[in-house]
Amino acid sequence: MASTVALIGRPNVGKSTLFNRLVGRRLAIVDERPGVTRDRREGEGRLFDLNFRVIDTAGLEEMAAESLEGRMRQQTERAVAEADAVLFLIDARAGVTPLDEHFANWLRRTGKPIVLVANKCEGAAADGGLLEAHALGFGEPVALSGEHGLGLDELHERLTPLLLVTEEQEQEDAADDSLQLAIVGRPNVGKSTLVNQLLGEERMLTGPEAGITRDSIAIPWSYKDRPIRLVDTAGLRRRAKVTDKLERLSAADTLRVVDFAQVVVLLLDAELGLEKQDLTIARRVVEEGRALVIGVNKWDACADRPAAMGAIRDRLERSFPQTRGIPVITLSALDGKGVDKLMQAVISAYEVWNRRVPTAALNRWLEEIVAAHPPPAPGGRRVRLKYITQARNRPPTFAVACSRPDALPDSYLRYLENALRQDFDLPGTPIRIHMRRSRNPYVEE
Repeated sequence: MASTVALIGRPNVGKSTLFNRLVGRRLAIVDERPGVTRDRREGEGRLFDLNFRVIDTAGLEEMAAESLEGRMRQQTERAVAEADAVLFLIDARAGVTPLDEHFANWLRRTGKPIVLVANKCEGAAADGGLLEAHALGFGEPVALSGEHGLGLDELHERLTPLLLVTEEQEQEDAADDSLQLAIVGRPNVGKSTLVNQLLGEERMLTGPEAGITRDSIAIPWSYKDRPIRLVDTAGLRRRAKVTDKLERLSAADTLRVVDFAQVVVLLLDAELGLEKQDLTIARRVVEEGRALVIGVNKWDACADRPAAMGAIRDRLERSFPQTRGIPVITLSALDGKGVDKLMQAVISAYEVWNRRVPTAALNRWLEEIVAAHPPPAPGGRRVRLKYITQARNRPPTFAVACSRPDALPDSYLRYLENALRQDFDLPGTPIRIHMRRSRNPYVEE
């Protein structure tokens, strides 16, 4: 299903002109008089390689709900509710008006991704309005001329992360709404025992022998009315120890399951702790952008619990400093102790992995972060971070418009990532940040 973009703004800021530009035809009537557009108008928009449904809306006015203008606004509100992204247009030549500020506050409360567009930027008269637009709190405005087609490359850059859905995301969305949960770990840590405990039946064959499970077994299940697709996998040993062809196939099948899971429980043996092979598995989960929960099994048989937990947490901190807050849950799969706590951690990790942060909040955060710790100035030229938006969730992925992305050191990216995790409560989940070069000809770099 195509993404939807809604054009929003007060009367006569050029919404219909931009609509015609995006659909490539003069479908909307354009006139200098305000209020020409009354009904929502839809068309198939195209911007370079982006294809989307675009909605032209009536100019926003603060009027009684029963009036014509009030009913027009209700149509606009429906368009915003349907949209995947909103282009909020202002007239750069007129500057920011009280009505612009009023509807900026309304749009901020919708939680929709907002791209601020300063239209009618084809002359020097627009410079003042372009500067004023920053005060609306939506980050760097796109300097545009819908009539002359200027600034469309910048608009494309800002819309791309909001509308671009990867093939993987489409597969996830097309699938049922079951949480895809994989149980992985080394041989004989109790994966199949845990699955049987969760299901309440001897569904999987278990025993003291390592390597009983060879295929990845997917089982539909429900936890507190939440549908879950539970996958038990073959144990993963170090590659150097895998000589049997069947075991190699089983290992490849387990890694494939990890690639398509949403949450992965890495099960450990409490007595053995977090070994090198466990770290290899965990690294694969994080690199694939999956939510990770550590389950420490056979906790009832652990002789020195404080030392065992301290060693696990210390090794996690050293090995995954970029993914702080990975939950570690102790349990006994055999008698069921801690299993409910493990599932609560799974649900919480899934919710964090799916979390979306409003664009306005992100840009207020970026201003504060940059003010507290400005980016370096290699070669005496400062790097400007202009705008941030969440490109997608699953895992949380952010796009930052930047004047010189190649000049930004990895240490500053880690600073941004840690601050995002702490300030927006994103513990344990992988976070991805993509720096994109900003090409705004109206703003000096």
